[in-house]
Amino acid sequence: MRKILFVCHGNICRSPMAACILRQMAKERGVSLSADSAATSREEIGNPIYPPARRKLKAEGIPLDDHRARQMTRADYEAYDLLFAMDAANIRNMVRIAGGDPQGKIARLLDDTPHPRDIADPWYTGDFDATYRDLTEGCAALLDRLAQNP
Repeated sequence: MRKILFVCHGNICRSPMAACILRQMAKERGVSLSADSAATSREEIGNPIYPPARRKLKAEGIPLDDHRARQMTRADYEAYDLLFAMDAANIRNMVRIAGGDPQGKIARLLDDTPHPRDIADPWYTGDFDATYRDLTEGCAALLDRLAQNP
């Protein structure tokens, strides 16, 4: 079973949304995997999914878990098969936390899409619809990638 870790700045918007979305999409496709999330910062440790993010997931019919923000650790690098950042700043911080990326496990979630780019932080933009679209695009591309390389 593949183990996927999504990482963003605070672990209350993008990364927990991505984990919930991927788990639902994988279930619908009959793919067995594990998805979790973490932060690069300590600012939100222990906090639940941000209410507007929670509302967006519920509106889309995506099941939620009892998420509490946590910070990525060096041990996560070994524990997970793939680690996906939401933006370039997350990549820099993840590589610092992991002590490098010798196995090439760290990438932006949208790097495998036709339009590689950062996923804007809805904490600042307020646009949870755009974030949801980007996360869904990235998760679909990830599942396609996993299907090609089981």
